[in-house]
Amino acid sequence: MFTVYVLYSPTFNQIYIGYTSNLDNRFLSHNELATKGHTIKYRPWVIAYTEEFPTKSEAIRREKQLKSSNGRKFIRNIIPPPI
Repeated sequence: MFTVYVLYSPTFNQIYIGYTSNLDNRFLSHNELATKGHTIKYRPWVIAYTEEFPTKSEAIRREKQLKSSNGRKFIRNIIPPPI
């Protein structure tokens, strides 16, 4: 199984979209283990949304959809606005 996930940084009102075959390890990497990359600047992250797919190609296709302008609108509608 592959998981498409959306991370949200409430502190910075940022979103990150990705896919993985191991969500627990990937989430730990985004929040603690990684020492470089885009996501370290916006820690801490929370998991805002997930979808599961049986194949990697389906997960990649959905990730690309969520990264489109319509996909980002969908994500912003499910994440509450900052206070």
